[in-house]
Amino acid sequence: MSFVSGSKDKGRILLSLARSAISDALGQSLDGFVPHQEDWLQEKGACFVTLKMNGNLRGCIGSLEASRPLFEDVHANAVAAALHDPRFPPLTIDELVKVNIEVSLLSPMQKLDVQGEEETIAELRPGEDGVVFQYGNRKATFLPQVWEQLPDAHQFMTHLRIKAGLSPGFWHPDVLIYIYTIEKFSEEE
Repeated sequence: MSFVSGSKDKGRILLSLARSAISDALGQSLDGFVPHQEDWLQEKGACFVTLKMNGNLRGCIGSLEASRPLFEDVHANAVAAALHDPRFPPLTIDELVKVNIEVSLLSPMQKLDVQGEEETIAELRPGEDGVVFQYGNRKATFLPQVWEQLPDAHQFMTHLRIKAGLSPGFWHPDVLIYIYTIEKFSEEE
């Protein structure tokens, strides 16, 4: 395993926790897995768990706000990414050995005080900021990694609105924009 950022021990723990959760959910416990009791895992935390196979997305589910202990959030999001992402069929036990896991720990969200798309784009830091677009009960987010596929801020925002179920150019004074950063840990692909 190699780690994209953050401490190697922290990454090893989070990735093994996610893989173990998926294995257990598929009915195959990992030999030698030891649950981790580090204090930081007991603190409330928010994460996204992303699964990739052959470099392609295979599942991604997460939490935007810290509402439960981090170890619970990693466990629940890993199982949900593997079995309940509506974009994909449930992961099979045969696919588990082929899938690469990524865990992204989210910072607290920061609301941007912006009026319109141009002000929003001026505030964004491509490649660094995860973005939440919210209008009423419509809400979507892109992790900072999405900037790799959508490096143009206008395209990024257009696709984010579409993901929220809105028209590509939608804007309204009641739109809320939040940003966050991540600490990312990834198994070697």
